[in-house]
Amino acid sequence: MTNPNTAANAVELDGKDLPAHCPNPAMPLWSSHPRVFLEFDAHGVAKCPYCGTAYRLKPGTVVGHH
Repeated sequence: MTNPNTAANAVELDGKDLPAHCPNPAMPLWSSHPRVFLEFDAHGVAKCPYCGTAYRLKPGTVVGHH
């Protein structure tokens, strides 16, 4: 289950930001970790397994599938 407080403070992404990965370009270099691509749940929320940063898709964003 997704923590609503985490989702409220999430980095918001739209279609041009996909495929989404962490660390994101806005993060400072010192907080870097290996790049991981994010999988969004049915609610459009993803969480980085390394640093715990939460990401959320903007309403109406369509995620393409390969």
